[in-house]
Amino acid sequence: MKFEFFSVPACSPEQGQQELNTFCSSHRIVSIEKQFVPNGEQSYWAICVSYLENGKKTTAAGKSKVDYREILEDHEFAVFAKLRSLRKTLAEKEGVPAYALFTNEQLADMVRGRVTSLSDMSSIEGIGKGRLDKYGKEFLEILREEFSKGGGTPNP
Repeated sequence: MKFEFFSVPACSPEQGQQELNTFCSSHRIVSIEKQFVPNGEQSYWAICVSYLENGKKTTAAGKSKVDYREILEDHEFAVFAKLRSLRKTLAEKEGVPAYALFTNEQLADMVRGRVTSLSDMSSIEGIGKGRLDKYGKEFLEILREEFSKGGGTPNP
């Protein structure tokens, strides 16, 4: 966890507010502590922002949540998003949670590993024969289509 400190003048807060808002919108914020410092016309808000720098967000349970948009390349994330969309559609159709089909980590591994066969898919941790038989072909359609495109294929 990292910290960033801000001072926002009480009388003319516009610039300080803008800096704080810009910082907060581009980081994974863990907490913000603020204290008013009274000093007449020089009064200000002292603000301490704690944040995560590595693309992981902490959930209420204290577990890390990976932000795949930050750790995958843009073209990889586009394929990942298509896989998630398919997973959501299938999960809603079957009335099961999306992670029951494949986890986000498994989908990301499919993209990073350039999976194009059931054999490749079976090598991903946690993916067994049952899921391969039931869902593998539909996910492979997207993966094969995306990886057969010229310049947009993820790097091995």
